[in-house]
Amino acid sequence: MQIVESPSAMHVWSAEQRSLGQRIGLVPTMGALHEGHLGLIAEARRHCDVVVVSIFVNPLQFNRSDDFEGYPRPRSDDIEQCRAHGVDAIYAPTVAEMYPSGFDTHVEPGAVAEGLEGAGRPGHFRGVATVVTKLCNAVRPDVAVFGEKDYQQLQIICRLVTDLDLPVQILPGAIIRDPDGVALSSRNAYLSPAQRRAAPALIKALRRAADRLAEG
Repeated sequence: MQIVESPSAMHVWSAEQRSLGQRIGLVPTMGALHEGHLGLIAEARRHCDVVVVSIFVNPLQFNRSDDFEGYPRPRSDDIEQCRAHGVDAIYAPTVAEMYPSGFDTHVEPGAVAEGLEGAGRPGHFRGVATVVTKLCNAVRPDVAVFGEKDYQQLQIICRLVTDLDLPVQILPGAIIRDPDGVALSSRNAYLSPAQRRAAPALIKALRRAADRLAEG
């Protein structure tokens, strides 16, 4: 497994794989990998010959500096998980590599980014759209896998790829849940014990609402 830390080095690695006729899959992450991410890696493997996992905590999609600074970064554990699950390369650029001095270009998502999470986190999806475009340009994947857990994000990325003619197929990855129904997320580590015990109420309420709608 190779660890790649700059866009130029990623271009070289990707070109080498393509010269060998390999189909490249990308799983974009911010690290703190869990079973949900591993499911995305497995999905990429089903469609591709080689799999790249990007690990980059993207400052552009954080509304608060304390949230960005406190985001978990267990780099050694993430590397070992990737190695254990057959990842071929990790793309782990620094913030300076991704956004060098003078960086001033952003990708602005459209109407699908309005409302829901977009309303509560101004600028978040602009940061997501920008970093996903840069990751795809660096890795040049045939396929990229994004989890359905972040459903609005998935729809924004599908729209982005269509509108900007990016030559990558976007595949959805199924939500992986704990036995009590809570979706796996790196941010679950932020929950207090009491909050974690309360969290299953969300999925129970959503399922009940779906049942009521189905019943008319």
